[in-house]
Amino acid sequence: MEYFLQQLINGVTLGSIYGLIAIGYTMVYGIIGMINFAHGDVFMVASFVGLIAFLLLTAIGITFVPLALCIVLILAMAITALYGWTVERIAYRPLRGSFRLAPLISAIGMSIVLQNYIQVVQDARVKAIPPVFTSGFTFMDHSDFVVRVSTVQIIIVVTTVALMAVFALIVSRTSLGRAQRACEQDLRMAALLGVNTDRTISLTFLMGAALAAVAGVMYLVYYGVIDFYIGFVAGIKAFTAAVLGGIGSLPGAMLGGMAIGLIETFWSAYFSVEYKDVAAFSILAIVLIFMPSGLLGRPEVEKV
Repeated sequence: MEYFLQQLINGVTLGSIYGLIAIGYTMVYGIIGMINFAHGDVFMVASFVGLIAFLLLTAIGITFVPLALCIVLILAMAITALYGWTVERIAYRPLRGSFRLAPLISAIGMSIVLQNYIQVVQDARVKAIPPVFTSGFTFMDHSDFVVRVSTVQIIIVVTTVALMAVFALIVSRTSLGRAQRACEQDLRMAALLGVNTDRTISLTFLMGAALAAVAGVMYLVYYGVIDFYIGFVAGIKAFTAAVLGGIGSLPGAMLGGMAIGLIETFWSAYFSVEYKDVAAFSILAIVLIFMPSGLLGRPEVEKV
């Protein structure tokens, strides 16, 4: 029981990170119907921005961890949002009226550019930081197996829940959210009715990149090691989470992220760790066979 509880905590933490990345995929797909395959590499860039920010803050003497973490999150979100905006302007906007495959190819090209850009600037070696938080809470320490919840895990889960609530309010209660929902239903009609679709799409990319920035910093703090290739792996997992939950649905993206995180964690704990990715993708295939729209997705209605 103790071992199961510990893996549950680990799975929820990992799933929270996947969910934050998956929201970026599902927001972009919901509005323009395209998959931003460079989104995982935006997450990777955010991890390196967070690493550099931590090192700079340490160099100038800011060692109070909560303050340093807040500053790093703000810097990472601001800088990574600019990367998201740049991806939209370079890889998507010029090809918006083209055939559907063109933006997909362009996004893959942007993904490769970002990977190689970080590899050249930061080199290919693994980068590491010392543990930012070492505290935590211990449960059931009377047994042979000790259940522990670290401070980092609590921060990741609480931050994820808070961001989900904030973005749900933005989408449901603000003028930007109304514009996003209008673009999701019919981009051309929304433009005819006065919605600034270019600005709405750009802001959506900014929001998705900002969430990826939070995920990138949390990944750095949680694991302590990053390299230029983590964006590809995490991006594929987050895309799988978005599809599993129902791409286009924000709660579905978070639910899918939690599902992928739990599947990976429990498979690694009770079976072979080498096949954890196979297990996650197999569950995705099974769900899509019986529920093609995902767990919370809505069937797509073709507009005529």
